[in-house]
Amino acid sequence: MKIGFFAFTGTGNTLRVCNILASELSVNGVESELNLLKNVKDANIQENYDKLIIAYPVHGFNTPMPMLNFLKSLPKCENNKSVYIMRISGEPLKLNNAAGIVPKRILRKKGYCVKGESMYIMPYNIIFHHTDNMATRMENAAKIKAKKDVADIIADNGKLCKNGIFNRIVSFVCRAEHIAMPAMGKHYKATDACIGCGICEKICPTQNIKMKDGKPVFGKDCVGCMGCAFDCPKDAIRTSLLNGWRVNGAYNFHSTPAKDEEICDYCKKSYLNYFHEVESNLNE
Repeated sequence: MKIGFFAFTGTGNTLRVCNILASELSVNGVESELNLLKNVKDANIQENYDKLIIAYPVHGFNTPMPMLNFLKSLPKCENNKSVYIMRISGEPLKLNNAAGIVPKRILRKKGYCVKGESMYIMPYNIIFHHTDNMATRMENAAKIKAKKDVADIIADNGKLCKNGIFNRIVSFVCRAEHIAMPAMGKHYKATDACIGCGICEKICPTQNIKMKDGKPVFGKDCVGCMGCAFDCPKDAIRTSLLNGWRVNGAYNFHSTPAKDEEICDYCKKSYLNYFHEVESNLNE
């Protein structure tokens, strides 16, 4: 069996989760191949892979446009190929399940069988910066969660999320981000602190940034992944109307995992429920 990952990643959280899943698949003797959307030319899905894993971050309770465009470009499937959806979010809210509504619809129309979907919680790259302790506990939870998800994938099992009318309405309204971000992203700027290193250009998943005269120039294809601001070594990127939510600086995932009493106050109950539910599987 060979499984193909197709992932959209901005600051690297989705890539990190994919690597965890790929490692667990390898432990179980299953071959996999990771494809980042920005590098996909000809996926040749029908011939190359027995099953697919679609992975992406949740943007405003929705799927980023590059992933939706990729799914729309997939060829028709004649053999009901199994697909698993992995969503990565900064907080464990059930509203984030709504980010699976449109992908499931597209895949089913094309003849794919969506067998399961799962949500992984990873540290924020917008709104506020989690502690390294929180980031480490999130990654540890992801490693535990991956064991169950991989077992389901191998067995061709899985569970799909249900979305009520509230989730659907909120997701639909927030879909305005798909229109707003390209316009807003054109107004991102680099301050005088910019050293012209070009890191922002290299990591941009939509190739929206071009270096000109030693400074980044932002185009019209921004999707708000915040990778440019997050990974800038000089915190020189200013993100237009989202600047108040700008987060800068990589996380250290090798810290001491946060204890329950150290969990942030924001969505604290939801984080605790997520951690306790996932970590309980470690002892089963």
